[in-house]
Amino acid sequence: MTKPTRRHVLGIYGERLAADYLVSIGYEIVDRNWRCGIGEIDLVARDNDRWVFVEVKTRNGAGFGSPFEAITDEKLNRLRRLVGEWCRIKQVSGVQVRIDAISVLVEQGKVYLEHLKQVF
Repeated sequence: MTKPTRRHVLGIYGERLAADYLVSIGYEIVDRNWRCGIGEIDLVARDNDRWVFVEVKTRNGAGFGSPFEAITDEKLNRLRRLVGEWCRIKQVSGVQVRIDAISVLVEQGKVYLEHLKQVF
């Protein structure tokens, strides 16, 4: 097994912070790092009667811009397809869904988390 890279460890850290944040505001985490042939969904959560699919972007410093800048139109299109595939495989239908994004910025020993709802 290969040693995880610093970037991978940072990503895991950001996803854990994002999941903890969502739980703290009343969401239920249903799935983490769900994968299929077209990609991965970082987090799947329930917010009352709505299913929320969350893309988490984590960066160490703002030198390359906001973590949200890494969420391109292509990434959002893939997420939409992934949501459909997740619902099909999990046999979830007739429900309200939403795609959110969470930015985790680790800078000078501080962590900044921002949650954007309905990003498409």
